[in-house]
Amino acid sequence: MSEARPQLPVSPEKARDLRARLTALGIREEDLDETFVRSGGRGGQNVNKVSTCVVLVHRPSGMKVKCQQERTQGLNRYLARKLLAEKIETERLGFKSQKQQEAERIRRQKRRRSRRAKNRMLADKHAQAQKKSLRASVSDDE
Repeated sequence: MSEARPQLPVSPEKARDLRARLTALGIREEDLDETFVRSGGRGGQNVNKVSTCVVLVHRPSGMKVKCQQERTQGLNRYLARKLLAEKIETERLGFKSQKQQEAERIRRQKRRRSRRAKNRMLADKHAQAQKKSLRASVSDDE
């Protein structure tokens, strides 16, 4: 009994990691409905003529993922499975994906500081400067 694994144009390690992740989440290839539609946007004639966009539907959970990031159908198939795994992982395990955590970290960094935090930071800097000024060498010109 061999299961029909799609041939994905990625390194064997990446394919193995993805397969292991899908298996750990209980996602089987038989439970996936995969359809191909025409992509839009950049990509030129290839995108306009070939159905490179991949739509994956996981029947048991009803989750749907659409991927048209790359110009090739094969790579989009890999990325769609990866996105589906992230989506189901987030829903089931209740933690945020690596991508979401990174986006939130950047958002926090860009967020403007409150007046109180800014004043506290400036006071700390001033105290540090005072400490350093006391370390200055003493001149012998007395």
